[in-house]
Amino acid sequence: MSINAETLVQQMNHEIAAIQPSDILAFNAEIASIPGIVRLTLGEPDFNTPEHVKQAAIKSIENDESHYAPSNGTMALRTAAADFFAKKYDVHYDPASEVIITAGATGGIYTALSSILNPGDEVLIPTPIFPLYIAIVKLAGATPVFMDTSKNGFVLSPEQLQQTLNDHPKTKAVVLNFPSNPTGVTYRHDDLKALAAVLADQPIFVLSDEIYSELTYGERHESIASYLPEQTILLNGVSKSHAMTGWRIGIMCAPKAITTQLGKIHQFTVTSTTTNAQAAATEALKNGLDDAQQMKREYQARRDYLYDALNQLGFKSAKPEGAFYLFSKIPADSMAFCRELAHEARVALIPGSSFGPGGEGYVRISYAASMADLKTAVERISQYVASKAQEAK
Repeated sequence: MSINAETLVQQMNHEIAAIQPSDILAFNAEIASIPGIVRLTLGEPDFNTPEHVKQAAIKSIENDESHYAPSNGTMALRTAAADFFAKKYDVHYDPASEVIITAGATGGIYTALSSILNPGDEVLIPTPIFPLYIAIVKLAGATPVFMDTSKNGFVLSPEQLQQTLNDHPKTKAVVLNFPSNPTGVTYRHDDLKALAAVLADQPIFVLSDEIYSELTYGERHESIASYLPEQTILLNGVSKSHAMTGWRIGIMCAPKAITTQLGKIHQFTVTSTTTNAQAAATEALKNGLDDAQQMKREYQARRDYLYDALNQLGFKSAKPEGAFYLFSKIPADSMAFCRELAHEARVALIPGSSFGPGGEGYVRISYAASMADLKTAVERISQYVASKAQEAK
């Protein structure tokens, strides 16, 4: 009698059973076949990678740079990244020992969490939040502790953080993501200073995903690493700032003592990231310091249009201060609402329930789409709302 695959599945990592496939990707695939649907679902910039960046990759290929890069990344890219962060956000890292180039920010999140967590540890996570962090915490055998920020404008307050720390003495790390996916809110100087004051005397890691830092509206982005340099593992990359999602280049920075340990997991999971993609990212960070500005202006115009238009239709949102998402309140179950809207109005949004506690009763709307698509979506949503009002009479 031979062993079948189903029997072997029972012998796999037990933590996998607690992890569900991404609701976001699943819903996006579910509605993809609806004819003529306007999809405002994924966080995918609708801009192309800048030409000078593409040419750098082409030159790298033509020069036969097709061999392994150093595990932590080419020195050229690590230097460009360190210089970029110093100029933009006044945070300082030694490119030789405190910067690792990862397979997208996702690779950095996995490396960081799997490096610092032991079974039984707890990780504080403000929600709503992109669900990736939750899955990786569980995979490491640790426990996510959710801090629902929906009653505080989707901003984690120092009081809520302190109370949660008091209640969870096994806390190993706190996750921050700002500007936020899915809400678009961010943390400013006073917010960061207050959170840092709570964490400064605690032996706790701060995993700060700041991938949308270049898409911050109004005040300049500040990093939590400015306030907690010894505790922070900083994540960033070129996916959003330079429309390079498919190139899969992330950047992870931390003090040398921490990076030395992170590099072990990174080395044994990805070996090194793609060599010509690193050449492209080097060009992006070295000579494309302000490449995001044109995109940001367009995103801001889209935000203003969509925020005003949807408010008039009764969809109330916290006004985004960064990224390219609206998180809008709806008077219904979010998954049921999104399914009905997709089939009846041919507009696809992401259910808020996908983003953890505090997300239910909301929808995430990505405005990384053309203004024409946004106007079509608003027109269809308006017609949908009017039809439902008529049915209710």
